[in-house]
Amino acid sequence: MRRLRRWYAWWVRHAPRVRDFLYVAFSLLTIVAQAASGGGGWSPKDWYVLGAGIVASVALLWRRRFPVTVTAIAVVAMLTGGIFVPMGLALLTLSIRRRDLALAILGLASYAAYVLNTWGGKGSIWVSIFTGPFLVGSWIAVGAYVGARRDLMASLRDRAERAEAERELRSEQARLGERSRIAQEMHDVLAHKVSLIALHAGGLEVNPAVGADKVEGSAKLIRETARQAMEDLREVLGVLRSDVSVAGADLSPVPHAADLERLIEASREAGVTVGYDVALPADVPDSLGRTVYRLVQESLTNVHKHARGAATEVWVHGALGEGVTVRVTNVRPVAADSLLPGAGAGLVGLRERVQLVGGRLTTGPTVEGGWRVEAWLPWDDRKQDAEPVFVDTASNRDEGER
Repeated sequence: MRRLRRWYAWWVRHAPRVRDFLYVAFSLLTIVAQAASGGGGWSPKDWYVLGAGIVASVALLWRRRFPVTVTAIAVVAMLTGGIFVPMGLALLTLSIRRRDLALAILGLASYAAYVLNTWGGKGSIWVSIFTGPFLVGSWIAVGAYVGARRDLMASLRDRAERAEAERELRSEQARLGERSRIAQEMHDVLAHKVSLIALHAGGLEVNPAVGADKVEGSAKLIRETARQAMEDLREVLGVLRSDVSVAGADLSPVPHAADLERLIEASREAGVTVGYDVALPADVPDSLGRTVYRLVQESLTNVHKHARGAATEVWVHGALGEGVTVRVTNVRPVAADSLLPGAGAGLVGLRERVQLVGGRLTTGPTVEGGWRVEAWLPWDDRKQDAEPVFVDTASNRDEGER
């Protein structure tokens, strides 16, 4: 089997050149037989037929690079010496490689050369007129079939390669999109709780003289928040291992608008003064409620990271047909440095979430020196056809810092 593979590989590499030499050998053999068929010695005509046949046969070695020229030489040899085989092989190659006006012209020229070569033979010209189309046409028909089949196979191979490349590209894009989605979901799940832990620990650090009861309460809150963060992380990693997540639905516990009070209470326990005014009906769609929750969560996370306990107001109002407005505003922070490093992905994630539901997002500093995140989300039974609009009043520097 291995030897057979080697022979096949050798044939694939050398088959075109081997066919060239076979064509030339067959053509020369027929030329020698035609020239020697006179029977009465070698006349000048026989020598001419032999010479012209050798030239036309050897020219077949270049039939792939110059098919038109080789065919023209063979037609001249046919017209002057009655040499048919080189002309047939040249027409075969020409029809394989080209099926255009050049093939039509040379095909007619070959037919004319075949008929004119028999001129002067008694009654033979009529036979040539009627048999010429079959003899010449058969070479052209076979070559055209082979050429069309090769073109079809090349087209199918090209389409298969393009489809494979497109599939790989789509797969790569899907992987990148999935990685981005997972990163955003893990950011939303963990960043808020980690910022609460850092806020509690920072409070103990700046007030080392607080009583034992305060230390015990803060330690308990840190422990519970860390446990919740580990549970959320375990759920996310469990979904990634089992690979059953569909559109991100299983990547984390799905929050709802009803969980806003619990979210705000967690920030209050961390020492942040948070006032809120939430007025949402009970029939808020799950997707809309999840977006509202993530908006408030990310806004409070930014307060924990960058505003160091600054007083914050959360205002959420909405109704069917009017949409939902979410506004989170914090006052100027006392400390300018950040408690935790920020990657700048939080506001980017909010933009994407708001874009998915076709809303508007506004972020930027307030006149008093604080920061405001405000979003409007559509809430309508009809499909939103309008393109999402984003308005960001903050500079790129401020957004990166947030």
